[in-house]
Amino acid sequence: MRAPGGEAFAKAVARGLCKLMAYKDEYEVARLYSDGAFAAELNDAFDGDLKITFHLAPTWLARGDGRGGEPKKIVFGPWLATPLRLLAKFRRLRGTRFDPFGYLAERRVERALIADYEALVAELGSGLTRDNRDLAVALAALPETIRGYGPVKARAIAAGDAERRRLLDLWRAPPERRQAAE
Repeated sequence: MRAPGGEAFAKAVARGLCKLMAYKDEYEVARLYSDGAFAAELNDAFDGDLKITFHLAPTWLARGDGRGGEPKKIVFGPWLATPLRLLAKFRRLRGTRFDPFGYLAERRVERALIADYEALVAELGSGLTRDNRDLAVALAALPETIRGYGPVKARAIAAGDAERRRLLDLWRAPPERRQAAE
């Protein structure tokens, strides 16, 4: 970027957008478990016959455990490896109207985060100056605070959204108010 401080802003945007776009969905989990590398690592790490069990909390199947309503993980036996291999082959459905997981609330939120971030970056990029560079970088870096899956991720998104609103208020404030707040 040619604006003063644009390089730091551009790097923060690249990292933030990558973080938002590289979420681990059901297809990616299936690919990771079924591509052979996982089994090879297990065989390298352990001797003998291994019995694999999967502890997962599928959004559409898991029930709350009574502690704040968070889903309780369900234990699946080795038989799950076959459906995971099949699911991995359907990853081309990701993002299409035929993607059954795309209708889940978590996937809709993830897609909305990307669109919101792109709009935020456009606003920040059009108003970037030497004086507000640090604020723009802080806003662009917020996606890096999102961690976890399911309810853990939802809490991180809510916390990040509160911080985004606070920083955006500063960004949109007159320069003299912004300097007093910083």
